[in-house]
Amino acid sequence: MLAPSRLATRAFSSIKAAHRPGRARVSHLEMITPHGRLRLTTVAPRRFLRALLAAFALAAMAPDLAAAQVGGGDAAGVPGFWDPRRRPERPDMSRITIIRFLTETDYPPFNYPGPDGNPAGFNVDLARLICEELKVNCTVQMRRFDTLIDALAENRGDAVIASLAVTRDARRRIDFTDPYYRSPARFVVRRDTKIDDVRPEHLEGRKVGVVAHTAHEAYLKAFFTEVEALPYPNAEAAREALRRGDVDLLFGDGIALAFWLNGTDSANCCMFKGGPFMESRFFGEGIGIAVRRGNETLRLALNWAVFRLWEKGQFTDLWLRYFPVSPF
Repeated sequence: MLAPSRLATRAFSSIKAAHRPGRARVSHLEMITPHGRLRLTTVAPRRFLRALLAAFALAAMAPDLAAAQVGGGDAAGVPGFWDPRRRPERPDMSRITIIRFLTETDYPPFNYPGPDGNPAGFNVDLARLICEELKVNCTVQMRRFDTLIDALAENRGDAVIASLAVTRDARRRIDFTDPYYRSPARFVVRRDTKIDDVRPEHLEGRKVGVVAHTAHEAYLKAFFTEVEALPYPNAEAAREALRRGDVDLLFGDGIALAFWLNGTDSANCCMFKGGPFMESRFFGEGIGIAVRRGNETLRLALNWAVFRLWEKGQFTDLWLRYFPVSPF
């Protein structure tokens, strides 16, 4: 069972081998890849078959890997999930006079109480920018995370902006806007490590730290079959292993790693290497703003406002203010 996370949905990767009795040894191997299911049946040795399927899987995900492997370092990046050629139309706002946002009490830097006790954080500032763009009044109320969806259903608020992951289960209860950010997976290396390329063929034999029973571990085992994946019980242990040099690389949640790299705990030991891995089957569809089921007017209005903020550069300014070392 993969560890639950608001920043990543569950991912499943399976490799199954079976053998039929008889004179010929028949192997069946199946792997779930980002673009579908691969299955081969052959009399070839299982080791050869596994290698062949791994090659097929990597070829199928080539665009994702190619975009993510070269570069990285400390350059700041800003997520852009909006297509400028598909500009949404401004919705009818005549029935929207106020938006009551709900957010979480303790998830810095996205939502947290400021020095004056009022809501603060990236999500809170984004909510205020949305209201300015829509020219409507808004309020922001902080609640425990586990009460947010119920409060929305009970009409105690109009929208939840609290880093809610868009998942199949959540969609059964609420509607979501288009994603306004995602939580990518990233590789981190020590600054003195001579690793320039993190494509799988360049990491053969390397030790890679990862948190056990997570989507990140599943992804490594599915597509980086030649590395030595070393699972750790939690993120702190995995990061410390990288600092000590027990592993060559660390693979994990890009947002959490960005905070660590930008903070004092890392002691400037390490940096991102390669670009982000965004495969939704492993790392989720993204983070959206939640509204009550069927509230299409508000959902479209929020989509339009966030698109306009991105188009005008205000989303970029806000992102870089909170993420000077970007997870992207």
